[in-house]
Amino acid sequence: MKNKLKFEERFKLNSMLTALLLVIVAALTLEATSLIQYYYAQRGIKEEASRRAESQLENTKLKIDGVLDQVEAIIRSNVRLTQWGLDHLDSLDMITSIIVRENPVVSGSTIALVPGYSRKYPLFSPYTYLDPETGEILSRSLATKEYDYPTKEWFTKAIETDKGYWSEPYIDVGGGEMLMTTYSVPVRDGEGNVAAVLTADISLDWLTNYVGGNKVYPDAFNLVISRAGEIMVCPVETLVMRKTIQEASRDFEDQDKVVAITQSMLNGESGAAEIRGKTSNSHVYFAPVERTGWSMSIVIPEKEIYGEIKNTRRLVEILQLLGLLMLVLILSFAAKSQNQFKTLSENKEKMERELEIARNIQMAMIPKTFPPFPDRPELDMAAAILPAREVGGDLYDYFIRNDKLFFCIGDVSGKGVPASLVMAMTRSLFRSVAGHEDSPATIVSNMNDSMAEMNENNMFVTFFCGILDLENGHLEYCNAGHNPPLILADTKMKLDTIPNLPLGIMAGMDYQEQEADLRFDDSLFLYTDGLTEAENINHELFGEERMSKILSKRRNAESHLKVIEEAIKDFVGEAPQSDDLTMLFIHYTKAREGYSAHHLALDNDIRQIPRLSGFLQAIFEEKHLDEATSMGINLALEEAVTNVMNYAYPEGTIGDVKIDVRIDGNKMEFMVSDNGKEFDPTERPAPKLDVSVEERPIGGLGIHLIRSIMDDVKYRRESGKNILTMTKIIS
Repeated sequence: MKNKLKFEERFKLNSMLTALLLVIVAALTLEATSLIQYYYAQRGIKEEASRRAESQLENTKLKIDGVLDQVEAIIRSNVRLTQWGLDHLDSLDMITSIIVRENPVVSGSTIALVPGYSRKYPLFSPYTYLDPETGEILSRSLATKEYDYPTKEWFTKAIETDKGYWSEPYIDVGGGEMLMTTYSVPVRDGEGNVAAVLTADISLDWLTNYVGGNKVYPDAFNLVISRAGEIMVCPVETLVMRKTIQEASRDFEDQDKVVAITQSMLNGESGAAEIRGKTSNSHVYFAPVERTGWSMSIVIPEKEIYGEIKNTRRLVEILQLLGLLMLVLILSFAAKSQNQFKTLSENKEKMERELEIARNIQMAMIPKTFPPFPDRPELDMAAAILPAREVGGDLYDYFIRNDKLFFCIGDVSGKGVPASLVMAMTRSLFRSVAGHEDSPATIVSNMNDSMAEMNENNMFVTFFCGILDLENGHLEYCNAGHNPPLILADTKMKLDTIPNLPLGIMAGMDYQEQEADLRFDDSLFLYTDGLTEAENINHELFGEERMSKILSKRRNAESHLKVIEEAIKDFVGEAPQSDDLTMLFIHYTKAREGYSAHHLALDNDIRQIPRLSGFLQAIFEEKHLDEATSMGINLALEEAVTNVMNYAYPEGTIGDVKIDVRIDGNKMEFMVSDNGKEFDPTERPAPKLDVSVEERPIGGLGIHLIRSIMDDVKYRRESGKNILTMTKIIS
């Protein structure tokens, strides 16, 4: 027992020593880390100070350039007006007044004539300026012996350089009476001679505001000097425009470095340097304002840059000690967090698996084998459903009972799991009620009552229910707030629907039923608003018009859905799907007794007319038409098709002419369509047959011939096509 206790004591002692050694190693490691961090932090702070200074200089330069650009633009825009004023000297003061009045940045403006340019005025320089004390716009003349404007820098340099010139800052005694700089440009007369100088004065008070102080380093200061070295902005006001930078910097200890920086600034260079001082060092950053020759600089004492880093280091050391104490707690917390993360990850995977199962269950409820009724040649169907999430709220369903197709489509309000549950309930109710009811209104009404009773979450379903008699194409339907389906017959149009209320809103609603008839080759296209409201990255909607253009009678059901899906995919692009999307396409293909359809496509080449005759002859023989009727119809069709070939398309353009023939009992319908220019032959007036050929106007005989042969002739323009429909009743 004693040996066991001794062993445990030695084990605890060794553990404590090991822990102590680990703490010492950790402390030394933290201290070394602190020193390394201090070194790199000091270097980083210096680099950050440099970036901030350069950024401030660049921002200040942009602000100054903005003012200079504005002034230069003002002067440029008034040069032409000044040229006009050279012929109307008494109007020059009006021009300067407009410049000052309409441009707050301009404190004064003059148009100074070249001495001797005007015989009437040897010296002429009307000056308009803004009184800095009263804010009034005043005028005076600078053509005085005391002012002697021809000797001023703004006048001589503009003429000498023959371009825009920014003057050295100056206090304009006898002129604007303020510290200013002047932008001046030479103005030439109609003969190309320099006749005057147009100027704009700007007060330099704004420059001090723009340069401002330094919010990051309160003890730092800014400096702006002119191209001649005059101090324009300085925290010591007694130096402004009274000393040059060379004079003001003579008292600095590090003279060699100061002289080098000063010379670089006067040379228009940018850069940074460190200056040693008696008590502390300073860092200088400078950059030029190119067009004026000015130079800006920021001087930051070193203590401003590194002042807080020592306090930070002491704080870091304290925090390191606390860190050692909290190390165990952190490790313990990390272990617990790892366990929690593992649990969350497992729960997430479980939820994803459950959602996948829910999706599979939901999709299993929807019929998705196409064609769905291979033994029913009178029916061509296809459907597709694309949920915006793992599970969705759209539905469709169909089944055949007593030679009637019962079908529906619906859209549950909302998305996700709640919508999927309502979707499943709606589909089950449809199957249950439609299994013994033969009225769409009754089916919808019963479903609504059942859903309204248990609708505690106020969710509703837009719903369309239809019953199609496969024997005769008779359609009975009821719409509960859903998008009206499209009918693809001779034309594309919306099925006439009474909207009614969606399912689940209110029990006891009286739903109204409607009827329609589908003929051979007619189609019914049903969809949810996820199709028309599909958005691209620019938030543009797919829309009904784009959907309608894609639909065509020349495709089967599955092809229709594939074309639409590809069109939506191309339109939406990278944008996420915003709503569930469902489509149901029903193509009625049962021909009634005595019904047949024929189609022929020709190029707009008159040499293809024999093909038309052969096409029609086969139809006439099949229907056993007499020779006279056949010849008349053939003549009318040749006239209509020849007219399209000759006039519908521009000369040299290849186009097509389509001929569709439908025979329904004793009714023959001939449709001639083309994509050419719009033309309605039925608008031509009937020709005057009782006058001579010379007196009769050209044209009109063709349509007269067609009308005399056919029982009915109609024209319409649809989707960019000319469609001429001719009807003949045969015995």
